[in-house]
Amino acid sequence: MTKIEVFDYANEILRGVKGGALLSVSAEGKFNCMTISWGTLGIEWNKPIFTTFVRQSRYSKEFLDKNGEFTVCIPYNGEPLEILKGCGVKSGRDTDKAKEYGLQLVKGVSVSSPAIKQLPLTLECKLIYVQKQDEKAMPAEVLDKCYPIDNGSRDIHTAYVGEIVNAYILD
Repeated sequence: MTKIEVFDYANEILRGVKGGALLSVSAEGKFNCMTISWGTLGIEWNKPIFTTFVRQSRYSKEFLDKNGEFTVCIPYNGEPLEILKGCGVKSGRDTDKAKEYGLQLVKGVSVSSPAIKQLPLTLECKLIYVQKQDEKAMPAEVLDKCYPIDNGSRDIHTAYVGEIVNAYILD
């Protein structure tokens, strides 16, 4: 494991998230992960942060709300597309994703959520702020494109802002 300075790897992190990364979460002895392609890297309250956006309906949201810690696991020097595709399609409610996709979980250093060896660029985060997005503040074209009405409501995201407490590349 090689410890890194987050902002020295900002391009790799943002390119990786745009192409697909895994959000890894644990709670009450259970593990889940989900593919993400929306996220921000920045500084808030003089802390390095990663903000991820999770829909209300996602199983991973339950874990985030219970535990308050997560890892962002990003491809680096290779792209495990099958893992990203599969973890983006199947729900952890019905599938043991670690077993299904042969994920090699690595114990987190500073958080209880694991890193994933196949996606070695890892950000360990602890929640410092959570906010459900306000659909009244969104442009109509965004609502229509990203949040179509289904069963009378829209599956709006919650923004989870995590302080990056550790960052590294798994060897």
